[in-house]
Amino acid sequence: MKVPGYAMSILAVVLVFYLLIVGEALLLPLVIAIAIWYLINTLAATFRRFTVGSFELPWPLCLALSFLTFISILWAVGGFLSGRLQEVMEVIPVYQDNLIERLATISFLDMTEYQERGLVPLLTEWIDLPAYATSIASSFAGILANGGLIAIYVLFLFLEQGKFDEKISALFATNGQEVDVRNIIDRVRNDIQKYISIKMFTSSLTGVLSYLFLLAVDVDFAGVWGLLIFLLNFIPTVGSIVATIFPAMIALAQSDGYTLFVLVLAGIGVLQMGIGNILEPRLMGSSFNLSPIVILLNLGLWGYIWGITGMFLCVPFLIIITIILSHFPQTRYIAVILSSDGKLRVPADELVDDFDFKPNMAALLGRESKNDTN
Repeated sequence: MKVPGYAMSILAVVLVFYLLIVGEALLLPLVIAIAIWYLINTLAATFRRFTVGSFELPWPLCLALSFLTFISILWAVGGFLSGRLQEVMEVIPVYQDNLIERLATISFLDMTEYQERGLVPLLTEWIDLPAYATSIASSFAGILANGGLIAIYVLFLFLEQGKFDEKISALFATNGQEVDVRNIIDRVRNDIQKYISIKMFTSSLTGVLSYLFLLAVDVDFAGVWGLLIFLLNFIPTVGSIVATIFPAMIALAQSDGYTLFVLVLAGIGVLQMGIGNILEPRLMGSSFNLSPIVILLNLGLWGYIWGITGMFLCVPFLIIITIILSHFPQTRYIAVILSSDGKLRVPADELVDDFDFKPNMAALLGRESKNDTN
């Protein structure tokens, strides 16, 4: 009995997601290593753009500078957090108690439907700052625990990257497949680089301005919340909402009145709205053309699969999948569904009307035979 093609496709998708969940311990460090490897190469390419006349820095030197810059940033962030994280974890329970007490005294929250259980236990369940802080800390601790494995992956990626072009040529050297594959890889690289560059700029701007604002209004641990806001802005939609509400709740917990709470909520909210809804869309334009609801669904999916780390990676994953799907007639309709306006940004000369994944085994075997003979 012949199984329909769409049934096989559904089965393949289910199997892939099952393997992603089951193989998290092995695959997640590899994905993080690929992201780090890509960031270091992107930074090295940026260094190489700085020229003096006709002289440009050699690639090995650019790579070394990029690696040192990346390590320095991680070292600085780690040193900053190690000096304050313990203080934050100690004061979080105090904030929790103050926040519950403040919210329990607000008259419009004292509704009859809460009389049976009591409002305070319900608020404790809804607003559990220690649990949130522990969850974030455990996510970063998990990444650090896999630091050795991630470092090994990154090392081998750099050792192998000089052979990638040769492998592509060997696999897709016939029937014009190499050109199609290289077009897809180039577009993925360009779009991911643009997304990361713009997101890094807007998130850094939001984090720095938020830090200065929180410092000016005298919110405790302004540097920690500024760094957290910077990181949360890499999570689409939900991240910016949490990055607005969380500092406001901290302000409510540390102050006696409501002035600081309203001030922080309004100030951070204006920054998030201005940068996230005005500046960032202008910088990105229509390059990615992703549906907002698809981004939210994708966020929930990868959050379920790989937790907070999956939330950070969900948009790059969606960009890569959309680009690949848009190049093939069999899957182009899926890319249209994922897009915002149904218009695919694929040049006519890059559309792949007939692509059959058949590696050039003859060329590979031929090369091996020739090498053996020699």
